[in-house]
Amino acid sequence: MSALRKKFGDDYQVVTTSSSGSGFNQPAPEKKKKRQRFVDKNGRCNVQHGNLGGETSRYLSDLFTTLVDLKWRWNLFIFILTYTVAWLFMAFLWWVIAYIRGDLHRAQDPKYTPCVANVYNFPSAFLFFIETEATIGYGYRYITDKCPEGIILFLFQSILGSIVDAFLIGCMFIKMSQPKKRAETLMFSEHAAISMRDGKLTLMFRVGNLRNSHMVSAQIRCKLLKSRQTPEGEFLPLDQLELDVGFSTGADQLFLVSPLTICHVIDTKSPFYELSQRSMQTEQFEIVVILEGIVETTGMTCQARTSYTEDEVLWGHRFFPVISLEEGFFKVDYSQFHATFEVNTPPYSVKEQEENLLMSSPLMAPSLCNSGEGGRNSSMDCLESLEDKDSTATKLPSKLQKMQGGGCGRDGLPMPRKLLRMSSTTSEMIYPGSMGDLPMKLQRISSVPGVSDEKQVNKMASKISSDPISQSVADLPPKLQRMQGGGGIGGRMDGHLPPKLRKMNSDRFT
Repeated sequence: MSALRKKFGDDYQVVTTSSSGSGFNQPAPEKKKKRQRFVDKNGRCNVQHGNLGGETSRYLSDLFTTLVDLKWRWNLFIFILTYTVAWLFMAFLWWVIAYIRGDLHRAQDPKYTPCVANVYNFPSAFLFFIETEATIGYGYRYITDKCPEGIILFLFQSILGSIVDAFLIGCMFIKMSQPKKRAETLMFSEHAAISMRDGKLTLMFRVGNLRNSHMVSAQIRCKLLKSRQTPEGEFLPLDQLELDVGFSTGADQLFLVSPLTICHVIDTKSPFYELSQRSMQTEQFEIVVILEGIVETTGMTCQARTSYTEDEVLWGHRFFPVISLEEGFFKVDYSQFHATFEVNTPPYSVKEQEENLLMSSPLMAPSLCNSGEGGRNSSMDCLESLEDKDSTATKLPSKLQKMQGGGCGRDGLPMPRKLLRMSSTTSEMIYPGSMGDLPMKLQRISSVPGVSDEKQVNKMASKISSDPISQSVADLPPKLQRMQGGGGIGGRMDGHLPPKLRKMNSDRFT
């Protein structure tokens, strides 16, 4: 244990999930009512088909598969019953021929040639059939050439015997060579775990192969079974969702020669995006794991299944390493296959972690104002953008918003350089002075995004707007002179606007 603590740290703690495993004694958890599973731990699907009605005849149309799917006790019963009935039926036919020809009463006459020699009763007819069908041929009972009907029955017996042998022996062979038993040597961990891996919250479980023979082209898939209700009100019981375990990267293709830990990264595309440690106590879901591959020795496809319910998913745990390097080989310790240990894991969902990260990050001031050619900011236009960005500016057409933006692009993005110079010059003509000309107190207030002292800013801004304008419209480019209406200093383009827009524009500047 000291070596393990040295390797994994002082906070290392083994939590074993097996009944015989070792670990720290923990208080027994409250017994929870066993929930109905869709897929058992051994892979058996807990589904029964009922009320089939007339559809049961479909099973007889595929009789071979129906016999193979039956349990062993029923297979053996059908095997013995079929041979017994066939033998008794054919023995009865041989006895009927002997009875019709009168062989049973004249069997002791040495001058009489019967159909089958030495057949006196039904037991002797049954022995004759068994000796013929099994090709034993004792030589005491034999068919003669004086019985054409016996020759025809002999041909029918040979054909029927071959069909029965092929059918029943084939069923038994397929039943014995089914790859289901190969799945018994494929292991899944008893629990799944959720912890951080590579900086991401990850759902993990472990698979292993107990045999030295490989599983060729092994592939693993995961399904999340969870009931939900659609926005239209439709209830979907056991809705199946796909869990990505490396399909896009090829990690779902396994080289299963040693135990592997399968990972599902919980991100925005994952169904567990909003799953947290607290919500797991109220959630109900089932994770179905399907492992498929080709058995190397037989070439048949094998499938192993298991499932994990919400109470079998351990939050903040990680699997214990089971591979160690020995002299010339790698050793796998399957006694620790199911063991896990606790690690530091945030109890929040990925969605909550992203929201907390955005809230805790420093606020970046939006690019509401851009410098002009002289390195000065159009301060009044920036103040108005802070106050009226969502109310007044959105009422103007997009073209007017770009012209009146004063360097503030849509969604706070910078405007092009040419339009920036034009808009900054316009704002300087309308509102004299720059950010450097404002008092230091107003500069500090206006430089903070989301400023709360709006009354103080408006008061100081009104003082600045009432000062005489220090620059002339003649310094503007011709395009901006036309926008200013060719009027006096400080004139706006209200004369070219409709009455409704003129009123909106006048309210904006006042």
